[in-house]
Amino acid sequence: MTGRQGGVGPAASGHGRNPGAAGDPGSRLLRRLECGDLTAVPEVRRALRELLRHWGEPDRAHVAELLASELVTNALIHTDHGAVVTATVAASTLRVEVGDFVAGLPVPRVPTADLGANGRGLVLVQSLADAWGVRTQGVGKVVWFELYEGPA
Repeated sequence: MTGRQGGVGPAASGHGRNPGAAGDPGSRLLRRLECGDLTAVPEVRRALRELLRHWGEPDRAHVAELLASELVTNALIHTDHGAVVTATVAASTLRVEVGDFVAGLPVPRVPTADLGANGRGLVLVQSLADAWGVRTQGVGKVVWFELYEGPA
């Protein structure tokens, strides 16, 4: 795919399209997740599925669920303070953000056999999202991705 953008740090926050905040009230998802509560992962998937019920191709919604699951899981297992998930649908763009309260910036790593099932989340985001990045915010960071309506 061409046009995919991503990166780490404050400069990454401007990549991709910018969904506006002035959409209909049903076009946004906001969830506060408690530290270590991995039962929140399927709940976020269900809420995102409902939000995307009438948006884009079904395959794009499945990709959104997968990528959101990866980011939420990362935030919940690598931090001690929970996370905040926001998903916004505006026109032809879905933007999902997962904010946590730990300053360290994640770095995608090449998965190896000795990692088992771990270490693939950001690689999936990097591979499947139309745009993605990380930005710092106050205490912590936000890892985000965007998917554009239509085929990948």
